[in-house]
Amino acid sequence: MDAQPAERGDSQAGQYRTQEEASRKPTGALNRADDEGAPLLDNGAGFSRGGPDANSEHGWEGAADFIGLSWWKTPSILWLLPPFFLFSTAVGGLVVPKLNLILALVCRRYLNEQSAADPSLIFAPVLLGEENPQCQKIPEVQSLATDFNLYLTIIAGTLSAVTTPKLGALSDRYGRKRLLVISSLGLFISEIVTILAFKYPDAISYKWLLGGAVFDGICGSFTCSMALTYAYASDVTPPPKRAVSFGYFHACLFSGIALGPLIAALLIKLTGSLITIFYATLGIHAFFISFIFLVVPESLSKKRQSEAQDKYAAENDAASWDGYTWLWALKQSNILEPLKILWPTGSGSSGHLRANLILLSAVDTTVFGVAMGGITVIVYYTGFQFGWDTATTSEFVSAVNICRVTVLLIFLPLLNHLVRLRRARKQLREFGFILPERNSGSDILDLYVIRGAIFLEIIGYGGYSAAHTGALFVASGAVAALGGIGSPILQSALTKHVSRDKVGQLLGATGLLHALARIICPTIFNLLYSATVGTLPQTVFVALTCCFCLAFLASWFIRPDGTVP
Repeated sequence: MDAQPAERGDSQAGQYRTQEEASRKPTGALNRADDEGAPLLDNGAGFSRGGPDANSEHGWEGAADFIGLSWWKTPSILWLLPPFFLFSTAVGGLVVPKLNLILALVCRRYLNEQSAADPSLIFAPVLLGEENPQCQKIPEVQSLATDFNLYLTIIAGTLSAVTTPKLGALSDRYGRKRLLVISSLGLFISEIVTILAFKYPDAISYKWLLGGAVFDGICGSFTCSMALTYAYASDVTPPPKRAVSFGYFHACLFSGIALGPLIAALLIKLTGSLITIFYATLGIHAFFISFIFLVVPESLSKKRQSEAQDKYAAENDAASWDGYTWLWALKQSNILEPLKILWPTGSGSSGHLRANLILLSAVDTTVFGVAMGGITVIVYYTGFQFGWDTATTSEFVSAVNICRVTVLLIFLPLLNHLVRLRRARKQLREFGFILPERNSGSDILDLYVIRGAIFLEIIGYGGYSAAHTGALFVASGAVAALGGIGSPILQSALTKHVSRDKVGQLLGATGLLHALARIICPTIFNLLYSATVGTLPQTVFVALTCCFCLAFLASWFIRPDGTVP
């Protein structure tokens, strides 16, 4: 992107720049000797004679934290990508089996109650871990299973909405690792409860899964794990490359979701038992927690942690001396309090900065919420409408996510590299040097990709509603999957609007929004599907498409950094 005048960068910074950063002034053209160690100015002034990659990292103040560290102590996304891929594979492998297990458990209880009420009714027995076609064609069972999944989502989502912002803010002061371990414990405990409900259905009701959702939510759930993972990546990645780094984590996530069902199906065939998947998942969760805690280097230096702790203590010193008043207690109990970071005020902030933060977070939350709201519906809809069994549904999930991973691993890095390379060559031709890339604000490339991604989602989900054959449904899923490129860029663009010491707090706030979306969106769409499955089951996909249309419209009001004063 072209460098902007210093005044624009200064006004955008506001309270989102530290005092040290805000005090820096443009130094003009740097000579070759100075260019080797000169910091990249916050307002984008100055230039670099290196290539595009050097230009993005040269002077990025975060690099100073890692100078002189041994390779095994130097934090990098490469430490986190392999275990995160395994973690995602475990989660992805359980998506369809767990939904179908819940369907079978609900169906088992429903049929038992029907038989008890009318002994003349005879039903085929429900075998856990086996295909039970008699359950898929009963609208009442579909409705009950959808509602129960909704309860699980509401419990985990509500609790994670409370804990995720707090864990995100804590990670700014005490490091990412230990909080990432805590957020992973919830899923570990939740799967233990699922195994017990599977093995002892007569002694342990499937409703005990609600207890597992409680543990999951208290620990922040998967939304908190993703937020902390992004915070780790932000600590070790220059802003111009952050979208690609986030894209790699999204690629790992969807690779796991794509390969997980295939690996799960293979394990079932080899062992002949569905419970094997849950044991394998439990082992992967244990490995992930151990690896993060024992092996992965911390991305926040002790100095940065200490500075953040001192800053937090100073900000809360007045409350400590004045005592804990009712106003303080009210603010602490307000789960929406963390969202204040999306509305900066005071010296240096601007209406355009606030508008960008609000719009980016709104679009990001909508995209996430629609994706969450459609998961359960898609699995149950394909079984109801097309008669797909677990294996077929798993193959569909894998195919869709392979498309998503291909875009994230190949297209996004290639696009980012080519655009930056083309820009650098143009600057060399026109000026004889390369202007440093701004480390703040939304890039115009970000906005183009975000809009294109949402448009693809509109086409895909619109195709879901119109598809009357399995083949058309799969094709629509592939198109929608291409829109997955938008999520990492939305998260990356958000982090570019805050200073380094606020990244965890910001991602905690987006985690809160994701947690709320995880409650509201599945509630609305599951209830809509439950109400229309017996009449017009495609209604829910029309509603999902309309949500994407609103997000697409909102994306046109986001300003690129070049126009933010």
